[in-house]
Amino acid sequence: MPQNSSNTPEDPSSRPDITATSGIPKVTPATVTAEQAEDSASGTGTAPEAEVDASERTSRRPALPRFLAVTLGVAAVAISLYFIRGLQDIIGPMFLGLNLVIVAYPIQRVLSRVMHRYLAAAVALVAILAVLTVFIWACVWALLELLNALPQYNREFLQLWSGISETAAQLGIDSRVMQNALGAIQPKDVMSLVMPIISNASSILTLMLTLITSVFFLAMDSASMANRLKLLPLVNPRALVVVTDFSHGVRRYWLTTTVFGAIVAAADVAALSIIGVPLVWAWGVLSFVTNYIPNIGFVIGLVPPALLALLSGGWVPALVVVIVYCLLNFVIQVLIQPKFVGESVGVTATISFLSLLFWVAILGGFGALLALPATLLVKALLVDSDSKARWMNIFLASSPDTALPDDERPEPRSPKLRRAENRRRALLRG
Repeated sequence: MPQNSSNTPEDPSSRPDITATSGIPKVTPATVTAEQAEDSASGTGTAPEAEVDASERTSRRPALPRFLAVTLGVAAVAISLYFIRGLQDIIGPMFLGLNLVIVAYPIQRVLSRVMHRYLAAAVALVAILAVLTVFIWACVWALLELLNALPQYNREFLQLWSGISETAAQLGIDSRVMQNALGAIQPKDVMSLVMPIISNASSILTLMLTLITSVFFLAMDSASMANRLKLLPLVNPRALVVVTDFSHGVRRYWLTTTVFGAIVAAADVAALSIIGVPLVWAWGVLSFVTNYIPNIGFVIGLVPPALLALLSGGWVPALVVVIVYCLLNFVIQVLIQPKFVGESVGVTATISFLSLLFWVAILGGFGALLALPATLLVKALLVDSDSKARWMNIFLASSPDTALPDDERPEPRSPKLRRAENRRRALLRG
């Protein structure tokens, strides 16, 4: 009896090979079994797609949209700046104390070779406090000299104001406005130039106490800084390079600014003595202090002596003071000083000016003194420490070469700087 062909099992070899026309490689069950066995034996095989680890799939989450990421970043920065501004009376003195400790650290490091490290830290602390004492004493002395001398020029001040009001009236300015302003002036109003400083004496003392306390604790902590820095390259070599560059930049900035401030102050004292302006030493102290304020410090140091020259001698001495100050500022602070200070801070003139406006709004009076060091700190944390963000140095840094990878930067001309750069590259290479 013939068998039904539908019940006869089909020979697999007689089936059409669809892989030959679809481009799919033909793999037999035996081959798959052998490959899986071989991979399983060697331990290098991959699991099928259906058995991929769930944690690996969940880790591949889509990134945030760029607009949302930028918005969240700006919001975080705004909140942080609002927090810093609210604590400016604490953060400002502490950051200034950190700068002073960084400047004095080389002295402490040398002394630690011949004495105990905590004794070396104590000596560095005494040196910092001595410098602060001399600085504060000079400022107080200059202020007292102003308080004693300004009342002598009340009559000249009122005559000057009256002349200004008459000139304004001749130019068509409403005379009633000038008369109201002139009527409100009293003989003691010339003292209002310095009264804000006197009225805020308690706040200044509080800030100085915070500064001294911060310097004390930072100096004591710096005794163990050498051992901490030895561990840093084992954890993150790039972090050690960033910390070193920041400390060297801060140290060079304060030293060069102090040296050039003393030079400018000496030149101003000599020029004012020749012109015959009173209180030349007080104006020298003012010129030295305002040299720490970038960009606008020159104007702050120019106005008081020019005004006093106007009151004591007339328009000619005042004009001579303005011309001499402008010449000295152009030669020393525009042509010479940026060659040294610009390299120490490493930012362009525009960034320097914008940083002054920004940090004064955030840190108040301390922001004027700490604008460039604070900018250097932000640049070190956000730009120099991130290889993907260093391209911004093309527009921020005074030397655009810092945007290049470390191995592609040009060799410094100075042998000392060349050796330091080689050590830096060796540290980055591990």
